[in-house]
Formats: sequence, structure tokens, C-alpha cells
Amino acid sequence: MSNAQSLTRTERVGRIGLRIFAAVVLTFLVAPVLIVIPLSFNGSAYFSYPMSGFSTQWYAMLFSSGEWRLAIFNSFLIGLCSTVIATTLGTAAALGISRPSFPLRGFIMPLLISPMIIPIVVVSVSLYLVFSPLGLTSTYTGVILAHAALGTPFVVITVTATLSSFNWNLTRAAASLGAPPLLTFRRVTLPLIAPGVATGSVFAFATSFDEVIVILFLGGAEQKTIPRQMWSGIRDQINPSILAMATLLTIFAILLFLTIDWLHGRNAPAPEA
Repeated sequence: MSNAQSLTRTERVGRIGLRIFAAVVLTFLVAPVLIVIPLSFNGSAYFSYPMSGFSTQWYAMLFSSGEWRLAIFNSFLIGLCSTVIATTLGTAAALGISRPSFPLRGFIMPLLISPMIIPIVVVSVSLYLVFSPLGLTSTYTGVILAHAALGTPFVVITVTATLSSFNWNLTRAAASLGAPPLLTFRRVTLPLIAPGVATGSVFAFATSFDEVIVILFLGGAEQKTIPRQMWSGIRDQINPSILAMATLLTIFAILLFLTIDWLHGRNAPAPEA
């Protein structure tokens, strides 16, 4: 009896210690973000505490600046276009390599996800060397294609994970009833793997929206995105409007993660009665 009580007490202490450790780690990771948010409402132009007053002037400056408006427009335009391409290519690739009869899966899968593994600087230099002779540098097309290449691996991984529990007999049954491949995909396959496709597309969009190295190599003045505008602002002239944009990006990132969590919840199997 005493051993059982001692074990229970030890487990209780271990759980409390684990929670304290998790809270410390979480505070360490989140604290820099939480410090930035109040400074975006600082009345002065200095990045320091204590704050001189409350003001929303930096948010007003953010949306009244032509450079920031162009960066916001470019980020959403490039992000959405690259996400469509990445989702289409990634889903098609996942469908191909997930088939039981597909050969060389162990060789092709690492190639598809290599943009996630190779350092982004190496990828950026490689893309520049390839796109430059083709005249795709300093163009929207080049940046969109580059961001699509970075986002495709996320779609491949999420859709492949969803297809691991997919019953391929459903597609065979549809084919036996005379349904063409595109109709089978649209009416049978896509509804079942839609949560995985949507999750991959959210990751692809977040990758494009947050990317700065590739845009420095491939983008011109007209293709300046939010991360590049923030990078330029930090290098050239520190302005509190950067903190305002950082706050908005933090909120946007939280919304993206909540969306991913919601999609994972939809993809989770229902509990058995």
C-alpha cells in the first residue's frame, strides 16, 4: 500500500514538474513576441520601455504608405498563386506515389521533399542560376514558381499522410462503373482527402507568405513582399511601423494555425460508439 502511495506521489510531482518546465519553455518562446506587440502602440519612435504613451499612428502609417500597400498586395498575390500551383502539383504527386503499385517510391519521395531539407540559401542560388538565363528574375512568374517549389513538399507530405488510410478499392469500384479518372477523383477521391489537401495548402501559403531569402535573390522592386519590406526597413531605417506589421503577422499566423488545427480535427476519425 505504501509503495502504491509513493508511486502515486512521485507521478504527481513528475506531472507538476513537467507542467512547470513546459510553462517556462513556452514563456521563453513567446515572450519576444509578447514584448513586440505593446511596442507597436508606443507613442514614440523608440523601441524601448517604458512606453511614452499609447498611439495607433504606426498602424496608420502602415496602411498609408505606398510601399507597405504594395508589399501586402504582393504577399497575398504571390502567396495565393503559388499555393494553387503547389496544391495542384503536390496533390498529383501524392496520388501517384501513394498507389500500391508505384515503383521507386523510396527514391522519388526524398526528391519531392528536398526543398524542405536543402538550406534555403542553396535553393535560392540554384533558382537564380536557373531562372536568370530564362529571364524569370525580377518577375512575378519567377517568384511564384519559386514559392510554389517551396510549398509543394508540404502538400505532398500532408496528402500522402491522408492517403495512407485511403481505400483504393473505391476508385476501382468507380472505374468499374464507367467513371472516367477525372470524375473519380472529383467525386470519390477528393472529398475523402480534402482535409489533407487543405492543410497542405495552408502550409504552402504560410511558407510563401513568410519567405524572405528567395525574394531577395529573385525579386525586384515591383515584387517586394512583406518580409522583404521588413528586412529593408531594418537595414535602412528602423521604423516602428515594422512592429505594427509584426503584430499583424503574429495575429495572422495564429489564425493560420487555428485553421490547421481545425482541419486536423475534421480529418480525425470519429470515435466508435
